[in-house]
Amino acid sequence: MKRYFITGLLIWVPLGITIWVLSALLGAMDQTLLLLPEHWRPHYWLGVHIPGLGVILTGVVIILTGLFAANLIGQRLVRFWESLLQRIPVVKSIYGSVKQVSDTLLSGSGLAFKKVLLVRYPHPQAWSLAFQTNIPSEVRGQFEAEYVAVFIPTTPSPVNGFYFYVRRDETIELDMSVDAALKAIVSMGVVAPAMKLEVANYPGD
Repeated sequence: MKRYFITGLLIWVPLGITIWVLSALLGAMDQTLLLLPEHWRPHYWLGVHIPGLGVILTGVVIILTGLFAANLIGQRLVRFWESLLQRIPVVKSIYGSVKQVSDTLLSGSGLAFKKVLLVRYPHPQAWSLAFQTNIPSEVRGQFEAEYVAVFIPTTPSPVNGFYFYVRRDETIELDMSVDAALKAIVSMGVVAPAMKLEVANYPGD
């Protein structure tokens, strides 16, 4: 009986969480329908509320925004809007940081995570998965040895973590994709593909 119960949980838990996440996303996108006048909303002329129609409106708004921002007038308006936000004390810090991260992760020319590394964290006898990122030139000039910038995500939420500068010779580069590393972190190691170390022996071990 216990084995059957666990088997059932293994089927329903991921399915239930997936449905819950999709439902939350659809619900959030459906809020965009509130931007329309009352008599333009689908439930007004259909007579029934159909979940998910907000996804269509959200997609249309995003595409139209992209088309508008791609032309000369749109680019000028975007620059004006951003310069306006940069003048608001608290807003400029939040908007500027979020924009830099989104530009890095979403832009086709941006540099997101470069490599997957192993670094000693949170103590010298432990290793953690980390992603190599960019190190500012102003910071790089302060070190005598070669350092790299790393982001160490937390489990099971990889969007939170720690940003460190560590010596390159104190890291181990992994033959592992960023996607595979993220899966291992989110699943707390349950889904962990085989990893091949490019540095077989760590100095000092």
